[in-house]
Amino acid sequence: MNSFMQTFALIELSITCAIVCIWILQKFSPNTLPFAVKAFLVILIGNCLYWPFGMNLPLVAYVRGATGDLSIVLTLLLWSSLLPAIKPIPITFKFAAAIISLCFYPFALGLGMIDPYAWGYGSILFLVAVLFFAVVCGLANWTRGVWIIAIAIIAWAAHWHESANLWDYLLDPFLAIWAMTAFIAMIYRRRKDKARSGYLFRPG
Repeated sequence: MNSFMQTFALIELSITCAIVCIWILQKFSPNTLPFAVKAFLVILIGNCLYWPFGMNLPLVAYVRGATGDLSIVLTLLLWSSLLPAIKPIPITFKFAAAIISLCFYPFALGLGMIDPYAWGYGSILFLVAVLFFAVVCGLANWTRGVWIIAIAIIAWAAHWHESANLWDYLLDPFLAIWAMTAFIAMIYRRRKDKARSGYLFRPG
């Protein structure tokens, strides 16, 4: 069973790393890559990362040794980004993820008497809070968020990863950094656009 979990964890991370490579490639490409090209690159890069090719371990094993298992939420956000005509991630989700990260990690690392990480070991109230957050995503018309959170809960219940803590399926440092960076960048962009608009329409 442990060997089975290790194999699927490496496959999962291989696909995720391949998608990150495509995302970086897309950033430097003037044209949007077709979905068929992206799917082909995922298979090609994923295989290059997964198979050892004469080394003691595949490349993705070294990546996993450095990063650990990514959260299901981040994994599915990355995977779904390949889909054509995908709805953008709402700013409210980025804001919520940033605030939760800022509140969670300091206390989880020992600041204060509260340990929110312990809530992930089967706390009913915490599970209800996560379900409520999924409902909010649905009310905000972000169906993808509802499915992602639902799959994360199912993966936790099925012990898809080695961790038995729900937090590890919902949040990880990379997701936290992305959410905070994206939210700050969006605020900066809006202020810049507002300042530019004020300059263009300034009297005289």
